[in-house]
Amino acid sequence: MTNRVITRIFAPIKKQPIFIPRMLSFRTIFILLVTGSMLCACSTYKNAWYLQSGNFSSAEEEIPNGQIRIKPLDRLTVVVSSRNPELAVPFNAWSTYSSLSGEPAQGQGNQSLQVRTVDENGMLEMPVIGAVKAAGKTRSELVRLIADRITAGGYIDDPSVNVEFVDMKIAILGEVARPGYYDIIRDKISIFDALALAGDITIYGERDKVAVAREINGRRSIEYIDLTSKSAFDSPIFYLQQNDVVYVKSNRQRAQSGTISQNRTFYLSLAGTIIAVATLIATLVK
Repeated sequence: MTNRVITRIFAPIKKQPIFIPRMLSFRTIFILLVTGSMLCACSTYKNAWYLQSGNFSSAEEEIPNGQIRIKPLDRLTVVVSSRNPELAVPFNAWSTYSSLSGEPAQGQGNQSLQVRTVDENGMLEMPVIGAVKAAGKTRSELVRLIADRITAGGYIDDPSVNVEFVDMKIAILGEVARPGYYDIIRDKISIFDALALAGDITIYGERDKVAVAREINGRRSIEYIDLTSKSAFDSPIFYLQQNDVVYVKSNRQRAQSGTISQNRTFYLSLAGTIIAVATLIATLVK
């Protein structure tokens, strides 16, 4: 009796089959995996670059010599001098306010030159000689025009005229090392000069289709230039003008890595959960 009891106690326990409900078939798991991948891929994407339309320029539109030309609403300072300083006084309207700080100047030695603005019609109002046509001219051309008007009027025989831009800028955006606004201090600046100011194009920038937005006669145009080709030197936008906007488009690698999706994190988390659950179920039903 005792031996029979002991034998029954230590007898191998018969393994009972574990019941696993086949809630999901392998076909269903596969569909879930594909759906999760599609959810990740179907996020709302937004292209990372701004200027997406325009025409390639032709050499026939090239600006002569590439020099910056005066436009309506440009701000200038004009100084007229002569061997006889008293003769030049009427042509130099000295302001009692500083053109930079807007505060009253203290004393004759601290007076600042008056900033003159070219009007919408391209005319620049000058003391004594009146309005002169400034738009479309370079600084040197405007200097000669003003000097000739002074001489022709019999005011000064030996006028010396100096014209300077006050706040001339260009904007450089996109895939460059240092995007931002940059002051132009020369009468001639190429697109390569501008990119050098901004630290050059990054490795993610497309060099064969750089956009330049320019306002001509009140209308904004967008032109493209291929900086990988020598034809770039023949483009009318190779030399920049004041207020131009240079934009370097991101290449495909950067655009894909920088796509914007508000739900991307959610979809990735959901896909990860589906894959984890599917893997667990697949393991249990074996």
